[in-house]
Amino acid sequence: MNQWHCLAALLLIAAPLSSSAAAAQGTAMDYARSENLGARYEGRLGRFPTPRWTPDSEGLWWREDGPAGESSYVHVDGTSGVRTHATEIEGVGAGHLRRELEPRAKRAPSRAGGESTEIHFINDFDRPLRIFWMNHQGEAIAYGRLAAGAEKTQSTFVGHVWVLDFVKDDVAGIFVAEEWKHVARATEGSRQFAMQEPEELQGPSGPRYFVRDSNLWMSEGTTERQLSTSATAKDIYRLPVHVSPSGRHGLAFQEQVVKARRIPLLDSSPGARLQPVLEWIDYPKPGDAVPQRRPRLFDLHTGEQIPVDDGAFADSYSLRFMRWSPDGKRAYCLYNERGHQRLVLFAIEAATGQVRAIVDERSSTFVDYSQKTSLHWLDRDGDLLWASERDGFNHLFRIDAITGEVQNQVTRGDWVMRRVEHVDEAAQVVWFCAMGIHPGQDPYHEHLAKVNFDGTQLQVLTQGDGDHRWSFNPQRSLFIDRWSRVDQVQVTELRRADGTLVGELGRDDASELLAQGYRPPRRMVAKGRDGKTDIFGQIIFPSNFEVGRKYAVIDSIYSGPHDFHVGKRWGLQIPLRRMAELGFIVVQIDGMGTNWRSKAFHDICWRNLKDGGLPDHIAWLRAAAVEHPEMDLGRVGIYGGSAGGQNALAALLHHGDFYSAAAADCGCHDNRMDKIWWNEAWMGRMGEHYAQSSNVSHAAKLQGDLLLTVGELDRNVDPASTLQVVDALIEADKIFEFVIVPGAGHGVGEAPYLFRRRQDFFVRSLYGLEPRRP
Repeated sequence: MNQWHCLAALLLIAAPLSSSAAAAQGTAMDYARSENLGARYEGRLGRFPTPRWTPDSEGLWWREDGPAGESSYVHVDGTSGVRTHATEIEGVGAGHLRRELEPRAKRAPSRAGGESTEIHFINDFDRPLRIFWMNHQGEAIAYGRLAAGAEKTQSTFVGHVWVLDFVKDDVAGIFVAEEWKHVARATEGSRQFAMQEPEELQGPSGPRYFVRDSNLWMSEGTTERQLSTSATAKDIYRLPVHVSPSGRHGLAFQEQVVKARRIPLLDSSPGARLQPVLEWIDYPKPGDAVPQRRPRLFDLHTGEQIPVDDGAFADSYSLRFMRWSPDGKRAYCLYNERGHQRLVLFAIEAATGQVRAIVDERSSTFVDYSQKTSLHWLDRDGDLLWASERDGFNHLFRIDAITGEVQNQVTRGDWVMRRVEHVDEAAQVVWFCAMGIHPGQDPYHEHLAKVNFDGTQLQVLTQGDGDHRWSFNPQRSLFIDRWSRVDQVQVTELRRADGTLVGELGRDDASELLAQGYRPPRRMVAKGRDGKTDIFGQIIFPSNFEVGRKYAVIDSIYSGPHDFHVGKRWGLQIPLRRMAELGFIVVQIDGMGTNWRSKAFHDICWRNLKDGGLPDHIAWLRAAAVEHPEMDLGRVGIYGGSAGGQNALAALLHHGDFYSAAAADCGCHDNRMDKIWWNEAWMGRMGEHYAQSSNVSHAAKLQGDLLLTVGELDRNVDPASTLQVVDALIEADKIFEFVIVPGAGHGVGEAPYLFRRRQDFFVRSLYGLEPRRP
């Protein structure tokens, strides 16, 4: 019995069957508890502080805040792991950490996704300043005032932009938060810097390129030269011109223009205006024509165009320039053939225009270009690292960038390389993120590993049984490893570059959260539809779960093939828990057809989006009910949005003997109606398989209770996709519920009104109760 099984057993034993077991679920009391769940749980997790590298990057420090608001400082030596504690930052030998930030000349939006840090404002002026944070859209958000001569410490994130000013357009300083430099001193110098007029952007010296009458031109000084003559209004040249390192050759693209499909969106209730407003947006759909690009090569010294055979680039979905070789002898372009069964790295010889395929990746199903395209150039050896699923798992291959010969497979095994993290050409080592590399762990856990270019000396650098995130010091001699699971709070460790553990720095504290009745999800693995493949999921119980009591089950589904979707890191998962709190057991499952397992696992989705992994969900739920007989598989609901909306309705259409009720929000119910890139990525070229996967085509098969919802201004999935399902259900004389929300966009099902309607729907459908009754 593993650690989680022991914890689950203790939790279940601690909740004996009470005399209230016969009480109905979905009561007013349950709704009140569900509504207050966020306030009950949020802020209860004690978070370990974010460590910061010292300026020499050979150690770490962080500030710890005590229960009474007092602060202390901790310094960890990166070599020995020895800790030093003090009440002042100088006491841990880190006084030099109070480094000042360089003032910036221009405002900019704050960068998203940085590590937490702090910024310490100092006002050296004899009058007060205003403090503003620039949000991610570039808007200034007021954060109070700073008196003359005063100081103030503000929590923030690396990459966030802060502005100090007296009044509008009289700026005293602009600063960008960094990891360990955090003093923002407003002085006359920072004011002068911020008030400088931005310099006019100047292009590089030498020739300039522009398009005139659809053709490509170049100019140098007062002399202009027309490079191309073949363009028309519907077959135009596009900038930029990609110039070779020597400046001798240039590559541009000529593109056949297509008229993009437009779809109408009707805003029926446009605020203060009375009359509806019709809006048209560009929205290419599967099967639509896409612009066809062809490379055009020029000798920039003579102005001569060097012919390039267009045949290699015909019927493309996309074609993009990648780079020139360092010696300027060839240009590389990445070609994605329409249908996504062929992805080619082409080399175009600068002297002759000859086109050669360096890598020609093909698949009988699809090449996962949108998620797994990975190319890293190794200029020292004239090679490149290329990701491929040709052996059944996503791995790295080392390929000669001139001949295309495969030098060797760099990574291999029944696990996947998710992304390249760092390449050291001198040491001939690549660091990468791996999934499934630790036998016995959840295969979706991300781990850091490294291997030599020749495939030898594979080493996994992270060990904890969980999902890992890491950050190196600049020398890459040390890294911070943070890992957690849905049932394990985050642990923070310091490791050397070879993976050796220097020491655990700390971990979050969930004791207060658990005291509030928080019950971690139950991780579970069971066999899928074939009886052999492991399927992973999680179970969320209501906080007042009672052993021996029967609970209806709700499957929260999203089976988009671009990723996996069951959470792997610690989190509160409030929306799922609010549903469970009404007296349901809620599950999430990653079935076949989702991403980041084997190629065969993923291929289930090919031309088959109606599948949604649902046969695996059913097999998994039956296995779960054996372990937890409280799960009543006679009452199973399912809900999801977007691709999950398509999945939820498909469950009633194709598996109505198992699922009793479905709530489907903003679903891409017919893949011919949805956006081109996502649907063609998995469904390929147009054919009968599109109709076969359409919920519209199968609407007459509906069994069970259905709630359909959509926002009338959904710009992600054409709302007509839902309305066409409604039309087909009416034609088939089916009974169902439908809500269209005026003025709402994609994902409106998670907004408060429809979230509550979904709760009511399942209480009414699965328990036969009028919701929210005392």
